[in-house]
Amino acid sequence: MKSFKNKVAAITGAASGMGRTLAVELAKRGCHLALSDVNEADLAKTAQLAGVHGVKVTIAKLDVANRDAVFAWADQVAQDHGRVNLIFNNAGVALTAPADSVSITDFEWIMGINFWGVIHGTQAFMPHLKASGDGHVINTSSLFGLMAVPTQGTYNASKFAVRGYTEALRMELEMQGSCVSATCVHPGGIATNIAMAGKIDPAMEKLTGVSAEAQKRRANKLINVTTAESAALQILAGVENNERRVLVGPDAKRLDKLVRLLGSWYQPLVMRQLKRMNKPRTQATTN
Repeated sequence: MKSFKNKVAAITGAASGMGRTLAVELAKRGCHLALSDVNEADLAKTAQLAGVHGVKVTIAKLDVANRDAVFAWADQVAQDHGRVNLIFNNAGVALTAPADSVSITDFEWIMGINFWGVIHGTQAFMPHLKASGDGHVINTSSLFGLMAVPTQGTYNASKFAVRGYTEALRMELEMQGSCVSATCVHPGGIATNIAMAGKIDPAMEKLTGVSAEAQKRRANKLINVTTAESAALQILAGVENNERRVLVGPDAKRLDKLVRLLGSWYQPLVMRQLKRMNKPRTQATTN
């Protein structure tokens, strides 16, 4: 797909962050949009920002964990726009929790959105993408879909799953000679609201000695590496080049190389860094 002009793109999680910047950038390039999110107010703002570029924009309140709702939305998008060329399965949430004691409710919550949301979006839109004659599936994994981090076991599980599913899908589409392709996106630290909006298991405060709010602020500071606008440009360039994997941001590129170089031996380095980060705060709390 060398041009987005007059194409139709569906984007989940479009109310903010990368979803919003993808929508605006696609609109600038003449791409019509079907946008969804659970946050109707901010979704309307995205639609307004994109709509000034003269493209057709439709919006829908959508919980991507609801399979029936996603399939109904896909059919509605095809009906409203006449076709669908791209699905950006972008919606995602964060959860910080101990891997051995995380509640099953929280685990199901994050998997429902981060992983099953991707499956639902891919399967619901695939018939429409094939019917368009020129389709692309773009699934958002993460840097944490390439490497694991303590307290991020549930998020790692969801994003590793997206990676495996998307890579298998890409190969199957190529073996079929399909007109549809697939790209897996691995953002590093992107300046979005995902950290501040994420959940933190109550056990984490006891484990780290750091309040949940302080943990969110620290995480938000750490991920402020690449702007959402820059991330959108990198993702769209990857789609134009039909890349299998898009590493977004210098941290994603650097740490991907580290993991491939060291294999599982990257893990002691991660643990050492986390201990260094937590030690001063823990001591201050104790004293």
